[in-house]
Amino acid sequence: MKVIKSLAAAGLLCMAGAAFGQQAKVTGDIKGLGDVDVNIHYYEGAETKTGTIKTTGGKFSWTGNMPAPQKVTLMFPNRAAWVYLEPGNISIKGTADSLHALKVTGSKTQTEADAFEASQKHLDDQLMPLYQKYGKLGKEEQLALEEKINGIRKQMREMENTYIAAHPESAVSLAMVTDRAGMGSYQDIQTIYEKLGPKMKASAEGKRLSERLTVLKRSSIGEQMLNFTQNDMEGKPVSFASFKGKYVLVDFWASWCGPCRAENPNVLKAYNTYKDKNFTVVGISLDDKGDNWKKAVKDDGMPWTQLSDLKGWKNEVSTYYGIMGIPSTLLVDPQGKIIAKDLRGEMLNKKLEELFKN
Repeated sequence: MKVIKSLAAAGLLCMAGAAFGQQAKVTGDIKGLGDVDVNIHYYEGAETKTGTIKTTGGKFSWTGNMPAPQKVTLMFPNRAAWVYLEPGNISIKGTADSLHALKVTGSKTQTEADAFEASQKHLDDQLMPLYQKYGKLGKEEQLALEEKINGIRKQMREMENTYIAAHPESAVSLAMVTDRAGMGSYQDIQTIYEKLGPKMKASAEGKRLSERLTVLKRSSIGEQMLNFTQNDMEGKPVSFASFKGKYVLVDFWASWCGPCRAENPNVLKAYNTYKDKNFTVVGISLDDKGDNWKKAVKDDGMPWTQLSDLKGWKNEVSTYYGIMGIPSTLLVDPQGKIIAKDLRGEMLNKKLEELFKN
C-alpha cells in the first residue's frame, strides 16, 4: 500500500494461537509518545481483531494470537503506521515524530519488507516533492506533473510485480497484492493475484483477496453501472437510470474529506466545460450527517445532482463497488458502461477532452 500511504501522507486521499509459536509477543519503546492508547488492527485467521495498547512513557507490551505473519495497522493518536508481525518476540522502537520509520526487530517478514522498500526508495523519494506541488500549477504543468507521478507509480508497481512472481509464497507478496487491491483495478489485481502460490491463496488473507476481486470486478472497464437509487438533498429518490444517454462522472466524496474538497473545483470546472455536451456529474456523499453534507455542497458551489444514504463508509453504492478511499470516481458512458476509474485532476480533464474533442 506504499502509493496509497504516500497519497494519504500527502493529503491527496482520505482513507478506510494461544501456545508459544502461535503468538506475537511485542514490546515497544516510542520516544516522545507519552501515555496514550494505540489501537492495533489485525486478523486472527478469518476474524477481524482490534486491540488497545496502553503506553506508559512511550513504552508498551502486547501479545496476540498470530499463527502466521501478517501486516497490521497501529493507530496512534495522530497517524497510522504499518508493521509486519509474526509468531515470536518482536521489538518496535522509534520516535513519536517519525512513526513512519519505526524499527522492528524479531520479525523476519518485516526484514524482508524493509529490504524491498529500500529497493524502491529512489522512486519513493521522487514522489513526495511532486505531491507537494499537486494542484498548485497551471493546466499544462499540472498534467505533466500527474503524468510524471503516474509514471513513477507504474515503475513501483512493476517492481512489485517482479517481486511477487519471484516470491509467490511470501507474506510480503501477499500483503502487496492486498494493498494494491485497496484502490487498484480488477485487471491489475487479478494479474498479480494469479502470481501468488497455492499456500498464499489458500490462507485466510488469500481468501479475502479472492472475495475482494469479486467486488472489484463490478467496477472493471466495460461493466454495466449499478442502477442504484438514493435520495437527493431534498430527500427525493433519484435513480441512476434517469441519466441514461449521458456521460456521467460518478463522484464519491465526503464533506470531511480534505482531498475531496480540494478536488471539487476541478470537478466543477469539468462540469461547466462539458455540461452542454451530454455530460454531467452525480455526487455520492459518504457523509453520515445531512447538515455537513448540504453545507459542503453549498460552500463548494456544486450544482450537479448530489445523492447519499447518509450511512458514511457503509454507503450502499460505495460498498457495492468496494471503495476504500476517496475521492474516487467512475466514468460511465451513455449506455451505462464504465469506461474509466479514479480519474482526477488534469487526467480527468484530458479524458473528457478526448471524449468531446469533436
